[in-house]
Amino acid sequence: MHISSFTTGSLSTLFYSMIVTVGLLTQVQAQKPLVTYEEKRRQANDIAVSIVVSGLSCTCARFAEDIRNVVNDLRSDGLRVLPVLGVGGLQNLNDVLFLKGIDMGVVDEDNLQLLKKRDPRLYANIEQQVQYITKLYNSEFHVVAHNDIKSYEDLRGKKVNFNLKDSQTEVTAEIIFKMLNIDVERSNYDNDEAIMRLRNGEISAMIILTGAPQAALGKLVKEDGVHFLPLDEQSLPGNNNVAAVFNNYLPSKLTHDEYPALVPEGTSVPTIGNRALLVTYAWPETSPRYHRLTKFVREFFGKIDQFQEGSRHPKWREINVAAEIPGWTRFKPAADWIAENRKSAVAQSNGGVQSAILKGILEQYLAEYTASTGQKTLSDSEREMLFSKFQQFLATQNRQ
Repeated sequence: MHISSFTTGSLSTLFYSMIVTVGLLTQVQAQKPLVTYEEKRRQANDIAVSIVVSGLSCTCARFAEDIRNVVNDLRSDGLRVLPVLGVGGLQNLNDVLFLKGIDMGVVDEDNLQLLKKRDPRLYANIEQQVQYITKLYNSEFHVVAHNDIKSYEDLRGKKVNFNLKDSQTEVTAEIIFKMLNIDVERSNYDNDEAIMRLRNGEISAMIILTGAPQAALGKLVKEDGVHFLPLDEQSLPGNNNVAAVFNNYLPSKLTHDEYPALVPEGTSVPTIGNRALLVTYAWPETSPRYHRLTKFVREFFGKIDQFQEGSRHPKWREINVAAEIPGWTRFKPAADWIAENRKSAVAQSNGGVQSAILKGILEQYLAEYTASTGQKTLSDSEREMLFSKFQQFLATQNRQ
């Protein structure tokens, strides 16, 4: 169509529409200036905090993902959580201490003392450099062996996979087998390769220390001819060192609900556990990273009730924000938040935030009580039952 086909009115309408459009664009640009590359880069870094975890199949990776999904706020003044795949155990702690870009990590309770033993000079004041934010959950010691292996004693001289070098599994497995005085032929395959070699008979057993249920172990079925080895005094009647193991670790168990293919219904497998902690580097209080981590702590703790929902990992029921960890220093923003909320927790005995703090108060009392009386350490189920009764008691007191 030629321009001459337009009437004067049509041209006027067209030009008027163009002018209005240009005017609106000008107003929008005036109201919201374009963000420069440097500003966008600064904004992205100002809201980001990282958490190093052991691997995709680790419970800690699922926890980091849950934290990301609940806490993330991608606005320019928000907060972004970045899970980072590491190796686990001692290496995660080293990464928090030395690696650029790592703010936090999931490590186990005994890691500080283990590193200090390895190199007393290098790690002399590590408890001041790396501090804990909270206890997350308990990691269970899983030993999967062929059905002809009935106990740990049957593993003497056999090939046993200790997971990756410097992983938490390797560190704890080394301690346990040394305490039990059982020598084995060690390998350091990742979980997937270890499962393959267990199935084809190249190794007699594999070990994983992680929160149950462990995703990789879901690949094993009854037809694979494997089972969990129990760890208690009944399964090792002639070994006088079992009691020493339980003096250093928590009594725990693996259940049918967690592993329906490996644990018969109505039964459980006794084992030991270790506390998994969320830790951070002790940044100077005037530093930007300290301020970001302070914001993270307050956002994370403030939304703790959202982690109790059924869509999250079942291990979230074990979180204990107020638990005191011997040998560790609490990160100050975490300690401050707990102090601010402790009184309201006692006054209100229901709700996720209050429950998390109350559980810490009860845990601290139980630790002091069992130490002073010499009574046995309570199992997780016994602790949960006692905590439930404690909440009921407080609720009764609050109504009076």
